[in-house]
Amino acid sequence: MKNAYVIDYLNENKFKKREGAVKKYNMLAYKKLIFDFYPSFREGNFVGVVVSKNTKEGITKYELKLPTDVMFSKVHGDIVLHYSVYDNQRLVMLDTITPEEILDEGHQKELTTYKGVMVSKTHADKDMFKINLLNMIGK
Repeated sequence: MKNAYVIDYLNENKFKKREGAVKKYNMLAYKKLIFDFYPSFREGNFVGVVVSKNTKEGITKYELKLPTDVMFSKVHGDIVLHYSVYDNQRLVMLDTITPEEILDEGHQKELTTYKGVMVSKTHADKDMFKINLLNMIGK
């Protein structure tokens, strides 16, 4: 544990709100995040796609796709953890979780579901149209 990485937040308040929305609406993604990914980050095992790398300053930015329901992915997009690793300071900086709009809305108010998919209150018609369209295409 002497050489363990420390996990910190770019904006802890916003990140925790989005993390709570993931916990509420997608427990599988939350469990993977808490029990698999965070412990592996502390050990120095970084997973996901490398988005950018600054070798001079020792900063690597990653995007990690969390397990997401197929319908949710098609309507709102994949749930992705964005984080940066500062090798010189042995620091993992958790940036954000996307899609931010639906996660922020899910934190602020109770979202309804339509055919098993979360529906935004601000543009419910658009989300339901997408769900119906995807169901028609799938048949």
